[in-house]
Amino acid sequence: MPKRRQLLALAAPFALFAAKPGGLPNVTLNAKDVKIQKNPFGELRIYFDGPTDQLRSMTAGSLLLNAGATPHPPHSHPEEEFMVITEGSGELFCDGKTVNVGPGSMMYCGANQSHGILNTGKKPLLFFFYKWKT
Repeated sequence: MPKRRQLLALAAPFALFAAKPGGLPNVTLNAKDVKIQKNPFGELRIYFDGPTDQLRSMTAGSLLLNAGATPHPPHSHPEEEFMVITEGSGELFCDGKTVNVGPGSMMYCGANQSHGILNTGKKPLLFFFYKWKT
């Protein structure tokens, strides 16, 4: 049976990580305050990206997706993700289904599940996304 000292030594790296304050500040950001990354498919803004008090990583951003564009083919990643459509129209692919979406539509996709978005409208489609790892 391990001694108490050995258990504390094993737990030390985790205790340091848990004790470390979250990396994201308590702040309110307006779109004009966030750097725009211009891409062929549209304008990407990353509002927040880093650890929080409760999550290993959190990314929150928006994408103003050009008419007829997609940022990439359907993909998957280790984070869970929400997407919220606020302007425009398009198609969201998630869980093997494609659904027509517009303002007020929301998608949740679990970790490592294929998903994607396509702007099918004649105007830009604006959506906000939130991804995290525990």
